[in-house]
Amino acid sequence: MKRLIAAMPLFAASLAAAQPPPDCTGAEYRQFDFWIGSFEVRLPDGSVAGHNVIESALNGCLITEHWTGAGGSEGRSINFYDRDDKRWHQIWIDSQGGVLRLTGGIVDGSMVLEGTTPDKGGNFQRQRIRWTPLSDGSVRQHWESSADDGATWTTVFDGTYRQQR
Repeated sequence: MKRLIAAMPLFAASLAAAQPPPDCTGAEYRQFDFWIGSFEVRLPDGSVAGHNVIESALNGCLITEHWTGAGGSEGRSINFYDRDDKRWHQIWIDSQGGVLRLTGGIVDGSMVLEGTTPDKGGNFQRQRIRWTPLSDGSVRQHWESSADDGATWTTVFDGTYRQQR
């Protein structure tokens, strides 16, 4: 019996070695690929809001964002599917020190990520961003905020991403 117990860690290690490590090739890792590209982003009035470069990284395990606003602001995000909680996550930081942490997934064909941020008064506001692929290959990003736990929503940003060729 002692030999069997002593051999168990070796058996478990050999099983782990025989199994290939998990990777990021599953369909769930491709759900946000529609956002990958180099884009000019326009507001509903047609004015340019900025430019965004979205790239796949780390063998498809990560999507990176590099935003440059028309007014000179910048921002970066990392976006990833977490196999443990089976949800998408975004961590965003901008050149003014703003931080967003969002979580979610595909809802009715759109990537929808949500989180909370403190306002200047120390209260928390819900944030919801929806990326929707459009039939012409562009992507609409609609960001909303709610100060009343989702009873009402206010648009923070509404932009259409058009691929730059």
